[in-house]
Amino acid sequence: MPSDTIRSMSVTAGVRTLTPAQARRVSIVAQGLGRDRPLEAPPAGRAQVNRAAVDQGLLQIDSVNVLARAHYMPLYSRLGRYDTTHLDDAVWPASPSRPRLLLEAWAHEASMVPLDVWSNLWWRRRDHALGRWGSAVRLTTEHPRAIDDVLAVISERGPISAGQVEQVLEGGRGAGGWWGWSTTKTACEVLFAAGVIATAFRRGFERSYDLTERVLPAAVLAATPLPEADAKRSLVELASRRLGVGTVFDLADYFRLKAVDTAAAVVDLVADGVLEPVRVDGWKDVAYLHVGARIPRSVGGATLLCPFDPMIWFRRRTERLFDFRYRIEIYTPAEKRVYGYYVFPLLVGDALVGRFDLKADRQAGTLLVQSSWLEPGHSPEAVVPAARAELRRMADWLGLAEVVVKPRGDLALT
Repeated sequence: MPSDTIRSMSVTAGVRTLTPAQARRVSIVAQGLGRDRPLEAPPAGRAQVNRAAVDQGLLQIDSVNVLARAHYMPLYSRLGRYDTTHLDDAVWPASPSRPRLLLEAWAHEASMVPLDVWSNLWWRRRDHALGRWGSAVRLTTEHPRAIDDVLAVISERGPISAGQVEQVLEGGRGAGGWWGWSTTKTACEVLFAAGVIATAFRRGFERSYDLTERVLPAAVLAATPLPEADAKRSLVELASRRLGVGTVFDLADYFRLKAVDTAAAVVDLVADGVLEPVRVDGWKDVAYLHVGARIPRSVGGATLLCPFDPMIWFRRRTERLFDFRYRIEIYTPAEKRVYGYYVFPLLVGDALVGRFDLKADRQAGTLLVQSSWLEPGHSPEAVVPAARAELRRMADWLGLAEVVVKPRGDLALT
C-alpha cells in the first residue's frame, strides 16, 4: 500500500472534527500526563510504578546518563518522585520472589516492554533470526563460528556479559586471537535480536545475557503466539490507546511497524469499532481516535519531558500537535547547538512552553540548568513559576541539593 494511499484512506462524510487543542488534550491524557503532582506528595509506591510501566507499553532505553537514564524519566514525568529500584525489579528482578513484568526487546528502538508485548513481537525476532540485519550478515560472513561459539558460552555460563564472554573465548584461543570486543558484542546483539538470548539483569548499564528460556516465565514460553497479523494489530491497538488520536504514521512509529501493516490493522480496528476516523483541523492526514480516549475540556499539571519520552519522541507528531519543532542535539557540535546538549521541553497544561538543557552534577550535588528558553507566545510570568517548581521537584527526586541556573537562553529563572 503506497504512502499516498495510506494518507488518503477514505473517511466517510459526517465524521467528527477535532480542534488542534482537543487533539493535544486527548494525547496528553492518553499518555498519563496532564495531572497536578503536588510537591509534598509522597513518592509513588511499587504498585503504582509497576502499573504505570506496564500501561505505557514500552519504555525506551538509551545510554545517555547526563541527567538520569532515559527509561526512568517517563515514569517520573507521570508519577513524580519514585524509587527507581521498583522499575529495576520489574524488568531485572533481583529476587526470585519478584515477578518479571517487563523484558528488554527491540520495540521503539531498544526498549523494555511488558511480557505480552514481547510475545507479540515474535515476528520481528523471526526476521532477525533469518538474518535480515546487516550486522548478522557481516558477522556470519567474516566469522562463521562466532554465533555458535558465543551461544555455547552463554548456555554454559549465563547470565554473563558480552565482555565476560569475550574473556572466556580469548582464554580458550590465547591472547591476540581473532576474537575482539566488536565481534563478541555483535554476536550477542544478533542472538538478542533473534530472541535466542535475553537480558537477565544489568550490572550498571552492561547487559548480562542468558538463554531466553531461562529468563522468561514458563507461562510466557508455553503460550501459543498470535498469528502475525493479529500480533501486529494488537500492537497498533496499544499504540492507539497510548496516543489517543493519531495518523497511521503516528501509530506505526510507536513500535516501529511498517506503515502498510499498520494501515491494514487500522482498517480492522475501525471495522471492530476500536478506532474512529476523525479529522483534526490543520492535519493533512486522516486521524484515528481510540474508542476509550477522553476529550477533556482542559488539562492541568506541569512536567519536564525527556527527549525519549513517548509524548514527544516522534518529532513530526510533536510539531503537528504542539507547533513545537524539537531535535535532540547530542550529536551536534557544541558551537552549532541551538538550545543545548540534553534539552527537556516543559509541558504546562496542554502547551510546551519552554526548553531547558539539564545536567546532573552528582559530585557537587547540583542540578545544572545550562540554558533556559521561552517558547514564542508564552509569557515569562506564567512559565517561570512552573519551571522553578519542576526543576526543584526533579532535583529532589535525583537527590541533588541545589538547582544552579546558568545565564544562557532568553528565559531568566533567577
